[in-house]
Amino acid sequence: MFETDALRLLVTVADTGSFTAAAIRLNYTQSAVSRRIATLEQQAGGPLFDRLPRGVRLNPAGQSLHRHAVDVLERLSRAEQELTVIHAGHGGMLRVGAFATANISLLPAALREFRRARPDVEIVAVEGRSATLMERLAAGALDLAVVSDYPSGLPTADGTTTTPLLKDELFVALHHEHPLASAEAAPINLRDLRDEAWLQDAYGDRPTMLADACARAGFTPRKIIRIAEWTGKFGYVAAGLGVALVPSLATWAVPSELTLRRLADPTLRRTVHMALPAVPLPAALKLGELLRRAGG
Repeated sequence: MFETDALRLLVTVADTGSFTAAAIRLNYTQSAVSRRIATLEQQAGGPLFDRLPRGVRLNPAGQSLHRHAVDVLERLSRAEQELTVIHAGHGGMLRVGAFATANISLLPAALREFRRARPDVEIVAVEGRSATLMERLAAGALDLAVVSDYPSGLPTADGTTTTPLLKDELFVALHHEHPLASAEAAPINLRDLRDEAWLQDAYGDRPTMLADACARAGFTPRKIIRIAEWTGKFGYVAAGLGVALVPSLATWAVPSELTLRRLADPTLRRTVHMALPAVPLPAALKLGELLRRAGG
């Protein structure tokens, strides 16, 4: 109902005690101040000042509006200061999303350095599938996302851009007593493991790295054990109950009881990308720089 400039004028007139003094302070003409106060009083439903022989003073209605005007102007001033800090990349909140294996070492390493460089920025991190993260980024619910192009292709969304960060090689995790666990052996052809039980994400019927990799090798796994978390998969492999595909991003978390072996098919790898909105926050650009270093 009331314009900010009108509220600022009300406060200035109250502080100076006259239309003339307020006009000088705000670089207005005295007649302009009189007109704008008259308009404000019309919007308020009645007089806000008592006109005195020398100057003016707030009446009860004016005192009430003055209290609210001071509060509104102080809040707007604080908002302007906060926005200045956010747009400079030194404060506010940064919402970051990543798929599961990116949260094992890649994103944490970048966030550690980011916290040192920008300690006043609050980080909110979420985990999800790449397609879901891109949807949230496009909807304005995230400021940066780390996504993958494998096996379903790189997800896209209007109003976003993507930049490659690194190539993520696939390994196979075996129990250390498995016949193919020897470090001297040649890279493994997945077809040699076609009779094994395979640990796979519990994601229902959506495409998976395992399904794609096995299809390229010309077979369908004999048995699949669906385990959602990496710790569970590693536990099953360590118990000799199966084998698992492990992206290089997850190798940092592999227990010592397991052996990682390279695959013979060099195409079994994915590209990890950083996704940003069309107009990213400066803090998001800083984190992106650190992600590129971490993935280097």
